[in-house]
Amino acid sequence: MTKITKVAAAQLSPVFLNKEKTVEKACQAILEAGKKGAGLIVFPEAFISGYPDWVWLIPNSKGAELNELYLQLVANAVSIPDETTSSLCKAAKAAKINVVIGLNERNTETSNASLFNSLLFIDDKGAIIGKHRKLIPTGGERLIWSQGDGSTLSGYHTSVGKIAGLVCWENFMPLARNAIYELGTQILVSPTWDKSPNWLQTMQHIAREGGLFVISTCMALKMEAIPDTHEFKKRYPEGREWINTGNSAIIAPNGKIIAGPLEAEEGILYADIDLDEIVKAKRMFDVVGHYSRPDVFHFSVKKKG
Repeated sequence: MTKITKVAAAQLSPVFLNKEKTVEKACQAILEAGKKGAGLIVFPEAFISGYPDWVWLIPNSKGAELNELYLQLVANAVSIPDETTSSLCKAAKAAKINVVIGLNERNTETSNASLFNSLLFIDDKGAIIGKHRKLIPTGGERLIWSQGDGSTLSGYHTSVGKIAGLVCWENFMPLARNAIYELGTQILVSPTWDKSPNWLQTMQHIAREGGLFVISTCMALKMEAIPDTHEFKKRYPEGREWINTGNSAIIAPNGKIIAGPLEAEEGILYADIDLDEIVKAKRMFDVVGHYSRPDVFHFSVKKKG
């Protein structure tokens, strides 16, 4: 039986380092997507409450400046669960839509002072069904985020199909991708900070490799979105308008872009997806099926926790 559903990629900017207002904006987008008939909406990496782009600008010798920014980032981070997640869950339930949203997550299991780059998964009944912590922060990000572990490499059965997520450049990790494929993932959500043409080519490759739909959602962020009170803003080139232009896209299992890319503007992309296209794509190449060669290769994930 054909299973067609509408999905959405929310290329939006947060209210920078303001958790309450960012959550309000997220909830409005959730309700809007629900009214338009979407069964799933995916937000960018670190949407709550902003991507710490200063890690690429401020040298580690500027400890006082970095300490103050980190303090604000932690203050506007999310504990799972907390009031923030309750608000998101209520919106998801009201809109009858599944939600995946990137956020800065506190390590509430221990010190409550370290952060993970995480994805939160909420179903269309308003229940938290899981989270994923980015396995390896990239480059300067390692000054901000801790490493996730294998316990959050999971897939989730939802009303739109089985979904799973990888954050930004962990999508480049072949073994992480293979773990996602072996889960039987039908929709891979890939929130990112990467706006480059190379990134979109990677997303198209992954869609073909895994024989699945990919929703790549990147933050669109203007210079004016960063309050002038932040000194690091002066480190950008003079006259720069956009910090990140987005280029979000939704991609079919054959590698074809079916929505987007959306560049240099905020907006929500929509696409109708047919899960039967996954089966068609895997007739010739099923990376974890008839093409897997278990007699030659052995694969496993170490689940910690």
